Amino acid sequence: MADCQTFNAQTCWVVAIGASGPQGMNDIRELLGELSTEIAAVIMVVLNRSWRQPSYLHAFLTPATALPVVIAADGEHLQMGTVYIGEPSRHIMLRAQGPSCEVIADPDRKYGNRTVDLLLKSVAANAGPQMIGVILSGSLDDGSLGLAAIHDGGGITMVRSPSNPPWDAMPRNAIDFGNPVGLIGDFKAIALGIRAACGVRNARA
Repeated sequence: MADCQTFNAQTCWVVAIGASGPQGMNDIRELLGELSTEIAAVIMVVLNRSWRQPSYLHAFLTPATALPVVIAADGEHLQMGTVYIGEPSRHIMLRAQGPSCEVIADPDRKYGNRTVDLLLKSVAANAGPQMIGVILSGSLDDGSLGLAAIHDGGGITMVRSPSNPPWDAMPRNAIDFGNPVGLIGDFKAIALGIRAACGVRNARA
C-alpha cells in the first residue's frame, strides 16, 4: 500500500467523517461499505459515543468494508485506502507533519461532544484544498463548525439526508449553519461524490 506523502490533487485526499450514536454508527458502516480499497484518500472517522462502555466500533466496521480499519496511534503515518478511527476518550486529528494522526487523550471529557469539530477543524487547517468533510446522522450540532471550516478552506462538504429525530440533528444543523453544503444525499450519493473527487490510486499511477 502506497504511503500518502503529501496532500495534493496528484497524490491524496483526506476524507473526514463525523457522526454520533447508534444511527451514526450504522451510517458509517453503510458508507464505508460503498468505498473501494483503491480510493486515493485517507479516511478519518469520528463517532461520538458512550465513554462508560467498551467500544466495539472497530469490530463493527471491519466486516462491512474492504478498507482496512485502524485504531490510530499518535504520530502514525497515514496511508491511502485506510480508515483511521479513535476511541471514546482518545480523539483523532490530522497533524500536518508526516502527514500523520494526532491522538488526544481526554479522560476528563474536556472536548465533550465536540470531537467531530476537532477532527474537521484539524483537516481544514492542515490538509489543503484536497479535503472532504462528511456529516452523517447524530444528535446535537457537533461538526457544524468543522464542516464550515472545510468549506471556507476550499474543501468539499457533504451531509447525509436527515433521518428521523433525534438522529437528524447533526445533519440539519450542518445544513442550516450558514455555509452552502456541496452535496446532500444518501450513502450511495455521498460515496459516489467521494469517489468522483478522489479518484483511485491506479488511475494516478
